[in-house]
Amino acid sequence: MLEEAGIPTLSDLEAKVPGRERLKKGPVAIIECFRSIPCDPCYHSCPVNAIKEFSDINDVPQLDFDRCTGCGMCVGQCPGLAIFVVDYTEGIVKLPYEFLPLPEKGQKVIALNRQGKEICEAEVIRVQQLSIFDKTAVVWLFVPEELLMEVRNFKIGDE
Repeated sequence: MLEEAGIPTLSDLEAKVPGRERLKKGPVAIIECFRSIPCDPCYHSCPVNAIKEFSDINDVPQLDFDRCTGCGMCVGQCPGLAIFVVDYTEGIVKLPYEFLPLPEKGQKVIALNRQGKEICEAEVIRVQQLSIFDKTAVVWLFVPEELLMEVRNFKIGDE
């Protein structure tokens, strides 16, 4: 499905997702980048060197799940909006967001899956806007645990 629709299948995602044991330890980045393109801001943004150094700028990012702290610095730096953080200990997913208006803390939004389908209501926990993110906000959403690996965007109201 990735080749035809641009939407990854479960088999595409298998190598990108840590095991259940790591997911239960705390926040961790999920890098849903599948193409070899000249891009490496994620590597340079990671303060703990969890994203492995590229041997070529066209490399697909590789994440050391055990080193990742889930800080989310890579989320706001990815120009492809392909990095997310999931936190099974808190029920939070951190998403890149480049639309206006930005949601506000406490606001209810409609969570969307990779196909853009509505899957649940979510609550905005935090909105991070850092100058190093270059106009990409990182929005933290509280969602049901069973949907943490499904929620990949959201919309505000009936937009």
